[in-house]
Amino acid sequence: MLLGEVAAASADLAATSSRLEKVARLSSVLAALEPDEVPIAVAYLSGALPQGSIGVGWASLKDLPPPAPAPATLALLDVHDALTGIGALAGAGSQAARRTALHDLFAQATDDEQNFLRGLLMGEIRQGALEGVMVDAISRAANVPRTEVRRAAMLTGDLGATATAAIEGGSAGLARFRLALLTPLQPMLAQSADDVLSALARISPAAVEWKLDGARIQVHRLGDEVRAFTRNLADVTDRVPEIVAVMRSLPLEAAVFDAEAIALRPDRRPHPFGLTMSRFGARSRKDLTEFQTDYPLSAFVFDVLHLDGEDLIDRTAVERFAALDERLPEELRVPRIVTADVEEADRFLDDAIARGHEGVMVKALDAPYEAGRRGAGWLKVKRAHTLDLVVLAAEWGHGRRRGRLSNVHLGARDPETGGFVMLGKTFKGMTDEMLAWQTERFQEIETGREGITVHVRPELVVEVAFDGLQPSPRYPGGLALRFARVKGYRPDKRAGDADTIETVRAIHERSAS
Repeated sequence: MLLGEVAAASADLAATSSRLEKVARLSSVLAALEPDEVPIAVAYLSGALPQGSIGVGWASLKDLPPPAPAPATLALLDVHDALTGIGALAGAGSQAARRTALHDLFAQATDDEQNFLRGLLMGEIRQGALEGVMVDAISRAANVPRTEVRRAAMLTGDLGATATAAIEGGSAGLARFRLALLTPLQPMLAQSADDVLSALARISPAAVEWKLDGARIQVHRLGDEVRAFTRNLADVTDRVPEIVAVMRSLPLEAAVFDAEAIALRPDRRPHPFGLTMSRFGARSRKDLTEFQTDYPLSAFVFDVLHLDGEDLIDRTAVERFAALDERLPEELRVPRIVTADVEEADRFLDDAIARGHEGVMVKALDAPYEAGRRGAGWLKVKRAHTLDLVVLAAEWGHGRRRGRLSNVHLGARDPETGGFVMLGKTFKGMTDEMLAWQTERFQEIETGREGITVHVRPELVVEVAFDGLQPSPRYPGGLALRFARVKGYRPDKRAGDADTIETVRAIHERSAS
């Protein structure tokens, strides 16, 4: 397939808000691909590069050659090979070699292809081809049930591999995917509830457990080998040696645990959330060693997906909890009660918050582990308003913040368009360490400048606390955050995990009623 065909499909997707039309257009492209083209096209049409970051930023895409005349001639596989080669360049002279290779690639691309490539490299493909839409398209192209596609995607964490297996082998191809030890799978996600009363109105009786303000990790054990992964499936094993040691000491052969990593004080109260995230984001071995010395991590397990040869993801929560209680010592388990009583659950919530935790999770006792889904079986209850938002831009500071990128522009995810809706700005809550880090990081993902504003690829997620929402004609969503302040960056989350504009509007509607 030609790159131009993928670019044309991307333009068609961006031009419609109809989910059915998006699915039909995507499935027609997928059905026409050769097997080795499938994972590449799936990534491109999802707005991503299969290689991840290849070291191409805003400055690299200036002064490129004019577009080639139509018709398009660039093959999809040739583009993939060229970008892989660019990403592999390193060492002295690599920057010049990268610019030369980009020049050669863009010289072969038509105007539409250049625009598509530029958007792809800058992370600016916004066409609404989100994971749910892509799953439906794969199902239609391969003529297999959507549930089978979603389950395979859950287990692999890779839509490209899932699409290839479905199109090549149908249901039989998807059936070969099972939970693989030492390979991460997508975590189950939670919906929000206003309070314990509304949560128990939806799920009762329920398991109510502490919601720890740490970093979610998935820990795999096979024999003496232990690996730890963040919620976005990044391997952080070398950053959590104390957790690895504890997991290796357990009297079991194989397991997959869903857990929370949290830095604790000597009195077992949690350190601020940002310390845990800083530990995961340490930029050098020296930094990491200092974090390990000053802020040792503990792991608290709240679910089990595999235990000694048996997959448990399809078992009920009650069965999975029983397995945890039997095989893990109490000090490694997240505290939990089972109740239908609102007053008892409220007291449990008060106790969790008094101990420095974030709130509680309310979980259905009969729910399986719906990996990769924000299902109704888990509800999170917090007392303070917080949102996970995406950084869209930042402004150069002044005064003591001169030379630092400070005031961040915050956006909520729009599932309909695949883009982001700006809700306001804030410079509050930032430590000197955070300012230094974000000034460097923002320039690495810069897409352009306008006065004092540096626009960035929308890929960094930040947790923001706020006092409320107010109507505002200044922003396209019609709402603005009141007294927003940064709690910490979320390197364990991708932009696709950020809160949606629908969630923001629901918060506003509840507070206004």
